[in-house]
Amino acid sequence: MVSANESAFELFLEETPLNNLLSFLKYFNENLPPDIRALQIEEVDADFNIIQHPKQKEYLYLFSFGSKNHPFCAPLMANFQNDLNIRKMMEGANLFEGEHFFKNYTVEPSENGKFLRTITTSEIVENTVYTANFFPEKSYIFRVKGSGFLRYQIRLMMGTLIQLGKGEIEVSDIKESLKEGNEMLINYIAPASGLILNKVDFQEVDPPQSSTTHR
Repeated sequence: MVSANESAFELFLEETPLNNLLSFLKYFNENLPPDIRALQIEEVDADFNIIQHPKQKEYLYLFSFGSKNHPFCAPLMANFQNDLNIRKMMEGANLFEGEHFFKNYTVEPSENGKFLRTITTSEIVENTVYTANFFPEKSYIFRVKGSGFLRYQIRLMMGTLIQLGKGEIEVSDIKESLKEGNEMLINYIAPASGLILNKVDFQEVDPPQSSTTHR
């Protein structure tokens, strides 16, 4: 149930498109299912690896709280029927910014996992990005940006903020959870429906030489 506003993938072609990349993109979209639309195609060097290439990802988690939402909201927006302390949640969200040890914010961490991660943006703001006539009068976005994330990391971070908003934990608990060696049991994973991969930014790629691929 996770959505993507922008994502990316590599497409390996045995032959160069007959006309040009724009024509190929149009034909490609004609053959994609209706819930997927390719926005652009770019030629890259054959050594390019979409997994290992340096990039920044931005995730948005769309949510509301209080009264139950219109059912049409369900695929895009998580709804928490509690009275949440949104100001305290905003304070808690800011704590995730910077370099921290995120072992508590993943599922079944491996012994050799890389848990020291840097988050450049972590904030909760009022939602002005997505609108619909069936959306609640007020909703919010948890915005997170960084170079790489662990499995379920964003949803566990959001789940922790929900617990904070409900008064089940304190701001100090989040501070402690980000320290190496702390074993804080985070047992609430926020629903998948609110999570959106909003944008993927790749570093500049040098122009291809002889061998090429496409993404």
